[in-house]
Amino acid sequence: MTPPADDDFASRLLGWFDQHGRKDLPWQAEPTAYRVWVSEIMLQQTQVATVIPYYQRFMDSFPDVATLAAASLDQVLHHWSGLGYYARARNLHKTAILLEEQFAGRFPEDSEALQALPGIGRSTAGAILSLACGQRLPILDGNVKRVLARYHRVAGWPGKTSVLRELWQLAERYTPRRKVAAYTQAIMDLGATVCTRSKPDCRACPLAEQCQARAYDEQACYPAPRPKRHLPVRAVNMAMLLNQAGEVLLEKRPPSGIWGGLWSLPEFERAEDLADWCEAHGAKARQAVLSPLRHTFSHFHLDITAHVYRAQSPADSVMEAGRTVWYNSLQPQSVGLAAPVAKLLQQLPRETIE
Repeated sequence: MTPPADDDFASRLLGWFDQHGRKDLPWQAEPTAYRVWVSEIMLQQTQVATVIPYYQRFMDSFPDVATLAAASLDQVLHHWSGLGYYARARNLHKTAILLEEQFAGRFPEDSEALQALPGIGRSTAGAILSLACGQRLPILDGNVKRVLARYHRVAGWPGKTSVLRELWQLAERYTPRRKVAAYTQAIMDLGATVCTRSKPDCRACPLAEQCQARAYDEQACYPAPRPKRHLPVRAVNMAMLLNQAGEVLLEKRPPSGIWGGLWSLPEFERAEDLADWCEAHGAKARQAVLSPLRHTFSHFHLDITAHVYRAQSPADSVMEAGRTVWYNSLQPQSVGLAAPVAKLLQQLPRETIE
């Protein structure tokens, strides 16, 4: 069995898209470069169903490059809270500012110039320019990798350089010269709705007749998974220091690294150091220890134990302008919270914050 000609691949996919493709996603209504860019960044590592409400709220607050560039990073991170991979939000903000400063708020219509901006790689640049500008540029997100890897039985994990190179060559080969925006959306849709990671619906696939993985009944083998690795475990203690009003002290984390730019709880390796710090700030008796919380990153597990203390004095000495804030969990402020910190705040016994 040999794959069809390149034009046939695209025409089959476009015919399927006309009848079955998704055409009601919020970023499809007006596919400007800005709207496509925001959606593509949000969709990295995140499912469509999760992204949609975040995208709609984000667009309500930041409808264009100018409003995003003018916003504070705190405002942007607040809208991103819960989506994870916060470097994406920081890069969105940085790129909006650069677009305002260097390109008069417009996206350059050149792939290399786009890729020079923070957080925009080759696939994202291709999506922006194909979906918003109709340029013939390939994309290679996770869905497209899966379709092409199965169609040609491309062996190996797509994160490996040689495998990725082969997939890019295939993506370039099949991208048509006409109807490129529709084709780009079609191949993403096929991977998301038909050629799914588990239990692909091959009977509904327009490419099934020539799919090499299907011919050998090896759909589950492609693409090869990331090689398994053991995730190390780190343990930290976090201080939940409450003032007399029941507000919790939060610290702003450094701009880079884990939870960069987000608000978090003071963190200590040893519980003894946490207790000493709380006592130095007017809290001598620990009120509670919350149930341990595990938060998993891509490269390690983080086990968090939160210790609740109440300051006996106003505790103003704790405050540091721009770096700390008293947070009222009953009337949340519009700040970006690290996801596990938001969960810990929800676990606080209500009587401690009233």
